[in-house]
Amino acid sequence: MSIEKKPFVNYTLDENRKEEDSKVYTFRLNKEEQANLKECMVLLQQEKVSTALKQLANLGMFVLHERSMAHILQVLADNLRKNKRIGIEEVEVKNI
Repeated sequence: MSIEKKPFVNYTLDENRKEEDSKVYTFRLNKEEQANLKECMVLLQQEKVSTALKQLANLGMFVLHERSMAHILQVLADNLRKNKRIGIEEVEVKNI
């Protein structure tokens, strides 16, 4: 005979529960951000939103902390800043 457990009911005794290190975040995504998230979920092959967000956070951390990627992002940011300063909104590549 098996015991049926109800969903969302805590069956762990307080004295047996470890201190939780996790934290719940609540935030809102606009339509564009939702579309971006959906596209990323397809690329990651992940159907759960929470897991996809965690994986995207980890990927972002690797991109920002990797020295070569950080250099690439710095060059890109400098180019965007300089272009904005001189009035170029979008670079058009002409004949190479």
